[in-house]
Amino acid sequence: MNKPIFTGKWGKCHIQGIAVDKKNGYIYYSFTTKLIKAKMDGEIIGSIDGFTGHLGCIAFNEQDGCVYGSLEYKNDIIGRQIREKLGSDIQVEDAFYVARFDVHRIDKLGMSATDTDIVKCIYLDEVVKDYKDFGKNKQGEVVAHKHGCSGIDGLTFAPISGTQGGKRYLYVAYGIYWDTNRDDNDYQVLLCYDIDGWDKYAETLNQKNMHKNGPSSPLHKYFVYTGNTTYGVQNLEYDTYKNAMLMAVYKGGKAEFPNYSLFAVDMSKPSQITELKGKEEKGETLSLSPLGLNQGEIYGWNFPYGSTGLFSFGNGEWLISHNRTEDGEECADIFKYIWNDKTAFELKE
Repeated sequence: MNKPIFTGKWGKCHIQGIAVDKKNGYIYYSFTTKLIKAKMDGEIIGSIDGFTGHLGCIAFNEQDGCVYGSLEYKNDIIGRQIREKLGSDIQVEDAFYVARFDVHRIDKLGMSATDTDIVKCIYLDEVVKDYKDFGKNKQGEVVAHKHGCSGIDGLTFAPISGTQGGKRYLYVAYGIYWDTNRDDNDYQVLLCYDIDGWDKYAETLNQKNMHKNGPSSPLHKYFVYTGNTTYGVQNLEYDTYKNAMLMAVYKGGKAEFPNYSLFAVDMSKPSQITELKGKEEKGETLSLSPLGLNQGEIYGWNFPYGSTGLFSFGNGEWLISHNRTEDGEECADIFKYIWNDKTAFELKE
């Protein structure tokens, strides 16, 4: 087993994602309420702290040198648990953002998420609308959250489906509530944004007065049929080696589905407009790569890691987080892996 990068110990909230600046040799960790900057040998450089929401999956954008992350504030069980762990009684309104970090300015520990313009946020109105809208269960009864939307988590930069190379767009994946009594929550939902011109939306974070400045709608809203999962895509990562977007999830619980923990979206195939199963509407759908295990049209793997951090170097090599606790604090070891079509990943020697 290769020697891992140790993240350090960071309190009560577990690691959510990793990102790498290959050119400058930095690795970044999201630990739910903070962003950590480190060298590739594990030496800690600094951190942004003080989020009372959920900072999830992160990605490094080579075009502007910033780290982007999904950031959500909500009053469901997840939001309440985070604030309980922080010992915070702050009242927040439901809001979903992409957080943009000017990471070259992170140079010491404990830098504030709110008292600096190092962090700026872009409001995602599409997510808010679906979170507050309604769907139907198997009995035809109205239930909360359209598409089962619980917010956002997975995030990556990738080309438009049906292409390879060229311009990269920002993809943000919905969290999806686990619910076996619904048929309208069996798709992963991926929003695709062109972030050119997003400076006009980006504002510093005020957790007591959430701004609502952001694009009115995404460039594309994609649906990927996987079966229901527990809280949707935890980590989303584009891989040029396979021209695929990897979706790491917590397994679902519907007996009619294989309930894999890892899926790959085939980005070589263009999207199609189809009738969405379990929904009374059409949508723009993407296909899964025909790799690994399969049950009918659903392909995937039962790989045990990835939901707390995936990074592709684009040459078949990956970094994957193994989260754990040490001395009562959350931490992780970041291991090197090699891609394998059959098993998804194998540890690099």
